[in-house]
Amino acid sequence: MFTRERGFPMGGSIGQDAAAQADIQPLFSFPAPRTIVPRWLVEPYRPIGLEQLDAKADMLDRRDNKYVVRADMLHQAIGELIQQFDILEIDGKRNFTYDTCYFDDAERSAYFDHHKGRRIRCKVRMRKYVDADLCFVEVKLKHMRGMTIKERLQCPVEMYGTMDDEARQFVASSYRDLYRREFTRELQPTLAMRYQRVTLVAKRGGERVTIDTGIVFAGTSGSQTIDGDLILVEVKSGNANGIADKILRRLHQHPTNTCSKYCVAMAALNEVSKSNKFLGALRRLGVVPTSSGAWLAKPSQPVKTASLEHRHPATC
Repeated sequence: MFTRERGFPMGGSIGQDAAAQADIQPLFSFPAPRTIVPRWLVEPYRPIGLEQLDAKADMLDRRDNKYVVRADMLHQAIGELIQQFDILEIDGKRNFTYDTCYFDDAERSAYFDHHKGRRIRCKVRMRKYVDADLCFVEVKLKHMRGMTIKERLQCPVEMYGTMDDEARQFVASSYRDLYRREFTRELQPTLAMRYQRVTLVAKRGGERVTIDTGIVFAGTSGSQTIDGDLILVEVKSGNANGIADKILRRLHQHPTNTCSKYCVAMAALNEVSKSNKFLGALRRLGVVPTSSGAWLAKPSQPVKTASLEHRHPATC
């Protein structure tokens, strides 16, 4: 994934019309968090700060592999991982809560563009880094050469889950800059998600590994929690054959194809009419929908997003 970041000017904000957005405040609800990040996953590594991480890995053209791994299997890899990777630590913390709100149009174009494998596709989300009290609008675009480009704009935390005119303009300009065409979709909140993330950075080179646990997502039809013993590992390297990829392959772990968290969650919650492309990932995560075609979102009834405030249990 190649990442470019845009900041917002001091003295201005993306959320100047927050009061006008009050009618689209949270409806999604989540079960109480149950997953506690185990010590073996976070303690053995040498810490690295955010500035060091950004200098090593933030601006690379990367290829991503995603793995669904059981905790006991990942535990077997720790001995090799600690020799090759450092861990992100901020203010003494090594695992961080991520809240994400995804936006799509009434036709669920972002979902179906991915399902159909279209070369030009775009996902829009708002991500809140709960521990750091930061929030960003993020636009993920699929480049014609197959790489993913992420543009992001910082915004006030209070704006989480809402999109004002400036945010929409940012999405439209990011889309136009890459594809040379206008972005015409009317976005609305469609899905909320929460998980705990651990980030590893290679001691040499720019490879990065993210490890997500305690994944829970919610839509109009309710919420669902991924089995706490299942861990989503994403390896971001320059050639899709990184150090962590090799370590996992030695343990007979292989990438899970088409494992978009947004698409898998939408399919698992029966929010969409088709999901066969994501069946492999749904099976690995244990969230195959019981029926298909139960598309609950209606164009006349915009979906509302959640305020995901909570305090996560202390790391054991």
